[in-house]
Amino acid sequence: MQIDEFSYKMKENMAKINIQISDKQIDEFFKYMNLLIEWNEKINLTSIIEPDEIIIKHFVDCGTILKYLNNNENVIDIGTGAGFPGIPIKILNESLNITLIDSLNKRINFLKEVSNLLKLENIKIIHGRAEDLAQQVEFRQKYDKSVSRAVANLSTLSEYDLPFVKIGGKMIAMKGLEIDEELENAKKAINVLGGKVEKVEKFNLIDTDNKRSIIIINKVKPTPKQFPRKAGKPSKEPIK
Repeated sequence: MQIDEFSYKMKENMAKINIQISDKQIDEFFKYMNLLIEWNEKINLTSIIEPDEIIIKHFVDCGTILKYLNNNENVIDIGTGAGFPGIPIKILNESLNITLIDSLNKRINFLKEVSNLLKLENIKIIHGRAEDLAQQVEFRQKYDKSVSRAVANLSTLSEYDLPFVKIGGKMIAMKGLEIDEELENAKKAINVLGGKVEKVEKFNLIDTDNKRSIIIINKVKPTPKQFPRKAGKPSKEPIK
């Protein structure tokens, strides 16, 4: 896809979620997309490789949480993978201070190349597991918001995310539409970890039948010191 066509489609589709996008941002997204396609031939970053689908299912999809983020906030993206949603929200609001965490070094190398290519500032890219990093003073309860997209069931994800979020902050989980049973099963975990569900937004991703949910969880009390448990434990034995 050429830049002119990409520009038109980005402006048109971002406008559908009430985001006005600049030429500078379009250029950054275009470079990001091409690097994603190039690297995906070497390592598995995404199953979505067609430009039209990348625009909708990655870039616009990530943009749906922008309204929940405020200028200059410290935001941590846990299990970021190929940079979603952390890099798109950084492009859309450059004032955000973004920390990207992923456990696979190959993906970390990709993210560093993206960051260098786009000359992103106030962005940290960290190789590690959430269970280990959240026990470190440098990271624990230091963030205004945590964001995660399609990482784990909500009980497990809450144990990954909530220890990073300061009291008064929020955890933002991007999920599919069928969230009711998962949310019910996660109630105990969310409460134990210091969270309280504020809102669940359900919608269809623009011009598709792809169903989405955004779960907003307030951090209302400190996460007990024993959480998160050792690496692997939250996924094998979610809090029930």
